[in-house]
Amino acid sequence: MSKRTNTAQWQEKFQRWRIAVQKDGVRKFFYSSTPGRNGQREANRKADAWLEEGIGVKVGRVEDVYKLWLEGLQQTTSAGNWEPIESRWRVWVLPIIGKKRVNALTDADLQAIVNKAHAAGRSRKTLQLLAGDLRAFCKYCRKAKLFTFLPEDIQIPAGARYKGKKVLQPDDLLKLFSIDTTLYRGKRVHDDYIHAYRFEVLTGLRPGELLGLRWADIKGSTVNISRAINVKGQETRGKNENACRSFVLPDVAKAVLEAQRAITGHCESVFCLETERRFYKRWKVYCAANDLQPVSLYELRHSFVSAIKTLPAGEVKALVGHSQDMDTFGQYSHALTGEDVQTAQAVNAVFMKLLHG
Repeated sequence: MSKRTNTAQWQEKFQRWRIAVQKDGVRKFFYSSTPGRNGQREANRKADAWLEEGIGVKVGRVEDVYKLWLEGLQQTTSAGNWEPIESRWRVWVLPIIGKKRVNALTDADLQAIVNKAHAAGRSRKTLQLLAGDLRAFCKYCRKAKLFTFLPEDIQIPAGARYKGKKVLQPDDLLKLFSIDTTLYRGKRVHDDYIHAYRFEVLTGLRPGELLGLRWADIKGSTVNISRAINVKGQETRGKNENACRSFVLPDVAKAVLEAQRAITGHCESVFCLETERRFYKRWKVYCAANDLQPVSLYELRHSFVSAIKTLPAGEVKALVGHSQDMDTFGQYSHALTGEDVQTAQAVNAVFMKLLHG
């Protein structure tokens, strides 16, 4: 039996007591159902009971151990990391091995999960992420001494392909920068988001960064990216540590921003976008109304990287918020000091050539 050396702590935000205890590599949290000292004793009792009874039958099945593993991820990583894992497990893993006991898992069980996702047409990247999830889960189980199983290399089916990414072609870029209207109930109307579409193509901002951009983040020609709004409407610090960055706007992007300032300059938010879902819906309507190839919001970002692929890789990474070891061009391209100004001028030259020949 492990012995508890701590006591439950009060969580003011949730009005409850919480205690974290660990045994055999498994970390678990227990909560009170009432406030006051009785609640603290309640949380402590729950923790003591678990420490005394051992891992036991309750966590013997994959679905039960998975809950503990995910709980640990939720406490130690960002939602941007654990939410995709939760989604993949809900769709692909738990329906196949959720009821199976962890000490009965085999290489064939894990391979069957990847094979099923492949048969359903999932991309090679998704299969690689699934395989990584399964290896991480098995490592967790070994550290918790639930088994000694060390899976052999999980094979990615030979026919698996990376999902092809699309970018706006030159003809579509010309349409985007010359047509301000969309369709609403069958009538031509001005598209309120037109400057947001153009700004994303001209800067390579992530959709969430575009939603989170405020006028206070813009000082002269310099844009400071320090927040993003995720698909749940929550404000975050961005996708990774490189997401917080500053860059100088090319002249063509400054012109778009000034046009937007005339519309929303009195607001805190630059583009006053409600949600990423609504933004994407409006973008799809614009594409259909003006005969543009339908691309996703992230593919607008890809379009930026593809357009400026002749620039030095380090400059592009700084602009789009990639780490230095990430293959920016391999990921996105299809075919900040005093140097920031030179980079902005180079970007401007690229887009002026694309838009004006």
